[in-house]
Amino acid sequence: MASRAVVPQQGRGEAVVGVGGGAAKAVSKKNGAGDGRNRKALGDIGNLVTVRGVDTKPNPNRPITRSFCAQLLANAQAAAAAENNKKQVCVKVDGAPPVLEAVAAAKRNGVVPKAAVQKKATVKPKKPQEVIEINSDTDEDDVVNKQEKPVVNRKKDGEGPSKKKAPTLTSVLTVRSKAACGLANKHPKKEQIVDIDAADAGNELAAVEYIEDMYKYFKSVENENRPHNYMDSQPEINEQMRAILVDWLIDVHRKFELSPETFYLTVNIIDRFLAVKTVPRRELQLVGISAMLTASKYEEIWAPEVNDFVCLSDRAYTHQQILVMEKTILGKLEWTLTVPTPYVFLVRFIKASTPEDQQVKNMVFFLAELGMMHYATIMYCPSMIAASAVYAARCTLNKTPTWNDTLKLHTGFSESQLIDCGKLLVSLHSNAARSKLQGVFRKYSVSERGAVALLPPAKTLLPHV
Repeated sequence: MASRAVVPQQGRGEAVVGVGGGAAKAVSKKNGAGDGRNRKALGDIGNLVTVRGVDTKPNPNRPITRSFCAQLLANAQAAAAAENNKKQVCVKVDGAPPVLEAVAAAKRNGVVPKAAVQKKATVKPKKPQEVIEINSDTDEDDVVNKQEKPVVNRKKDGEGPSKKKAPTLTSVLTVRSKAACGLANKHPKKEQIVDIDAADAGNELAAVEYIEDMYKYFKSVENENRPHNYMDSQPEINEQMRAILVDWLIDVHRKFELSPETFYLTVNIIDRFLAVKTVPRRELQLVGISAMLTASKYEEIWAPEVNDFVCLSDRAYTHQQILVMEKTILGKLEWTLTVPTPYVFLVRFIKASTPEDQQVKNMVFFLAELGMMHYATIMYCPSMIAASAVYAARCTLNKTPTWNDTLKLHTGFSESQLIDCGKLLVSLHSNAARSKLQGVFRKYSVSERGAVALLPPAKTLLPHV
């Protein structure tokens, strides 16, 4: 088979080498190369290709054929169609995008269509989050992170859940109702109630686990052994005689240095016995001595002896008389001595008020003992006397607020329920300095007890104010 002669391209002014004489003459004659006037046209033949008005430069390594020209044209049309579709996703694999692959190849070969270059410069993705780049160093986690990233950006723009919600009709009506009732500025009760037992969580003697149950029981049984109004049933005893007896027992209590529980139990025993037994006037002091002896045996570790009470009474009663009266009292009371006295509630209510304020504590005990000394307080239950003493003490010392939710929770009384008993205790305080019975006043006039008896009474609770 005969081989076809290959004619290499030549530059201007160069002769064709390796071509026979006849062929050379034919070429020279055809192109007019003999006179050197039309060599420019010889260099342009087959080297410059026009693709829709785009001039291309020759590639010295690859001849421009019809098939290559058609490929470039098809690639340019595909790039234009891809750029016009805004929702199309461009995928980049190991380098340049496939849409621009033809343009990059044309650049390497020296042929770059201008239309493709112009389209590349005007490409602007509508949504950056829709472009996903995957190469050899990208794994599935990176693709997921890139897909989730636009969601975070939408939240920043206020399109996500962070956008403020419009108020509902129910919330608007609730706010208006509270404003109409004057409850808009009130704080929730849970924020105002203080846990008074939190500091005693590690103290086993405080019985924090069941202290609330204990006081619920005290409140439920305080009226079972409560003395009723008995003074009308006593022909030889009146209220003043009882006050003189209690005032004298306060001095005896201080003399023996007995515990507060003993004093309150002594008064409780006296009232309960007088409510069930008629006592002549000459035996009233004997009842008081025997009641304190019984209370001391119940509350004290070292109770006073009977002879001590004989001496204190200036031998008005004998040893035998005291023991007989003690037996009589226990028989009438059916040996029931475990009863809630005002002192039981005072300890709890002071803790709910201001346990670290010693002045408040002294004032509370001063008002409570004044109330125990006067018969008028017998109409109130022990828990109300204790709560009223705390309320009156806070009013006297100008503590604000005078009553709060913590005290209301632990005492079970509101401020309006304590007004009457509180006024009674404050009136007794205002008359204590002028009274003939100075036992309580002297006890709380000393500096060891804060001299609270010398303080002016609460003006807001005085009857004449």
